[in-house]
Amino acid sequence: MSGSETATTATIDVRSANAAHWRAMSPARLLDCGMSYADVVELQRRTGADEPWDSACEQIGRRRLEEATVARTAGHRVTARHRFGGAAASFLFAQMAFNHDGPRKAALYERFDDAVALLGQVSESPVERLELPFEAGALCGWYLAPAGRAVGTVIVFGGQSGWGAAYLRHAAALGARGIATVLAEGPGQGSSRLRHGVHLDVDVPSAFRVFVDEAMRRHHAPVGIWGNSVGGLFAALTAASDSRIRACCVNGGFAAPRLLPFRTFAEQAGAMLGTDDADAIEDNFARLRFDPATHRISGSLLVLHGGADPLVDLSDQQPFLEAADDATLRVWDDGDHTVYNHGDERNDEVADWFADRFREGRER
Repeated sequence: MSGSETATTATIDVRSANAAHWRAMSPARLLDCGMSYADVVELQRRTGADEPWDSACEQIGRRRLEEATVARTAGHRVTARHRFGGAAASFLFAQMAFNHDGPRKAALYERFDDAVALLGQVSESPVERLELPFEAGALCGWYLAPAGRAVGTVIVFGGQSGWGAAYLRHAAALGARGIATVLAEGPGQGSSRLRHGVHLDVDVPSAFRVFVDEAMRRHHAPVGIWGNSVGGLFAALTAASDSRIRACCVNGGFAAPRLLPFRTFAEQAGAMLGTDDADAIEDNFARLRFDPATHRISGSLLVLHGGADPLVDLSDQQPFLEAADDATLRVWDDGDHTVYNHGDERNDEVADWFADRFREGRER
């Protein structure tokens, strides 16, 4: 094969991969997880010129890190905070180019974590890295305190690909209402998996109760839990097993998880479990199925749904609503998966809802 033919084949492969990444990581999702509009446009330009997704995101992140360092040295902490946040978002999406674990994915995720740590150094309120012992490993995440005394704590997490500090904008909305946040990396997620080898074959509610314990250790205040995508299932299972959880938000989750006919979904599900065996993945999903006949949520429940969600139907979330006496459904008719395209509005509504639930508890 000639060099030109090889180059053409490589270019086609990059274009195909980039197109798949744009399907999984839409501009709405990029913006929702902290990337600036200018960086989204640059990513479009770079990938449109056949630069691999991970390289394009990494280069944007490196430039934002340099800008943040210059701003910090000049004493411009607010600007530094914005640029470190942009760098973190870029590294977050760079590692999403890889569904399976490997040195490249792990290194990019470490860069993401490092950028978040730098962001914490210029934040108005404390940002603390968490590594909490669990079984033979540890569960990771971030603790973000609000200004002043916390009225409660919300544990926030994602599903198969959005983890931990991917939800900094959620934490900002909660913090503005006096609520502390734990940005959790549960079993099969983030550094809990990449660094400590904790996969999705463990007792999932027990794992997330470790974060509940940590929240209660820090504050004698109510605790809520907010799970996004497949994480919505984990939130509901944990809320049903732990009466300390006063309020639970499920955003775009499956009560009965299953393998979807998309390569990205299947590979990510396998990475979470530590195997590509489809039967093992399905068996584990069956183990995690939420059944309102046996799983009851004693606290308040809020279910969010996007009417244009290509992955999750409203019927997939109905069992959650049936499991709580105090349940509320919020639907955005044009909402995409986990309502990325109404991110600010969604965060405001959910943060207000948690604040109201915590206040009601104090008034009883």
